[in-house]
Amino acid sequence: MTYGDYLALEIVLAAQHPISEHHDEMLFIVIHQAKELWLKQAVREVRLARELVRDDRLVQVHKILSRVSRIQAVLTLSWDVLSTLTPTDYVQFRGVLGGSSGFQSAQFRELEYLLGIKEKGFLKFHQEGTGPHRALADALTEPSLWDEANAALARAGFALPQAAPDRDWSLPYQPSAEVEEAWAAVYRDAERWWALYQLAEKLVDIDDAFATWRHKHAVTVERIIGFKTGTGGTAGVPYLQSTLGKRAFPELWSLRTRL
Repeated sequence: MTYGDYLALEIVLAAQHPISEHHDEMLFIVIHQAKELWLKQAVREVRLARELVRDDRLVQVHKILSRVSRIQAVLTLSWDVLSTLTPTDYVQFRGVLGGSSGFQSAQFRELEYLLGIKEKGFLKFHQEGTGPHRALADALTEPSLWDEANAALARAGFALPQAAPDRDWSLPYQPSAEVEEAWAAVYRDAERWWALYQLAEKLVDIDDAFATWRHKHAVTVERIIGFKTGTGGTAGVPYLQSTLGKRAFPELWSLRTRL
């Protein structure tokens, strides 16, 4: 067994196929392939985190969630590399992308679904019966990490509305005043509810990192293409800016005002 054999480097390093003759298309491909590898790992970690929370193993989940937020930091830093691509460079090979767009990333949407941001409409970008479609459909119809965190809160004795731990998981999550108050009680007596308190802060780390990633994405795209329409048919920068307020764990943010 060699280093190259173990990592299947012959396959991995042969997976970049620029269509144009422009030097910077390779950079564009490598960055996005690397992002998909990190997303694959993040999805794996969040699935494990969800299981640990479901089993009330809240101390063990801290390391996993810390790893996710570190992966998010790497993903955010990758925008700095992409920003070395100037508008003049990008326009020379943008046409070969056709209708492809990061907007269509199945793993990114799966990660959102697993965390609790569920928008069923993204399924239409993937052919029914394919692996990506099945993975997205499963994540859409299963309890999210946030659903499991609220279920753990209920098991600890906090009063939650029935709709919080038991609902149609495929529907977008609706913030609840009762859920907010329960988590606020955890924060008010953090020493007593230390495991839940630490879980909440790890979740906020992930939401915080997502917000940073989205902001950097929007700024980088504006730097490279301005306000042109995105290759996948989206509005481009205006669409990206509209996502900046997304939160997977909304009550962990709103409770801060009442403390």
